[in-house]
Amino acid sequence: MRRSIRAIAVLFMAASAVTPRALTQGQASKPEVQQAAIRKVLEAQVEAWNKHDLEGFMFGYWNSPRLTFFSGAKETQGWQATLERYRKNYESAHAEMGKLEFSDLQIDMLGPQSAFVLGQFRLTLSNGKQPHGLFTLIFREFPEGWRIVHDHSSGE
Repeated sequence: MRRSIRAIAVLFMAASAVTPRALTQGQASKPEVQQAAIRKVLEAQVEAWNKHDLEGFMFGYWNSPRLTFFSGAKETQGWQATLERYRKNYESAHAEMGKLEFSDLQIDMLGPQSAFVLGQFRLTLSNGKQPHGLFTLIFREFPEGWRIVHDHSSGE
């Protein structure tokens, strides 16, 4: 009987030495995995933009009439209206999409299915001009993946 109690005590002490942190050491935490997934959405947007693929770029946005996009003093509501805004500004006769870059990304998780993203954008145009600015994005996780539900961009 004494041996059984001693064996149980030893097993209990050994089991309590293995903490959840020790079990997950070396693995990415859930916030890190979520941040990486959001970063991939942004990288895919840059890639699509630089291929002049606005629909591919828009894949990163929530396809909903409730999507909001603020730029300057203008508010655009909805995915389709946001796509049309991009078409008007970057695919019209005298417009150019240029080469897009995002930098200084800061991704902060607001909860298990939402995130706040700050960053900078820069377009490099064929005439050498480089319009640039800042953006604030709100991401939400949906069954189909992470999508931007709100974009507030301001640039020069």
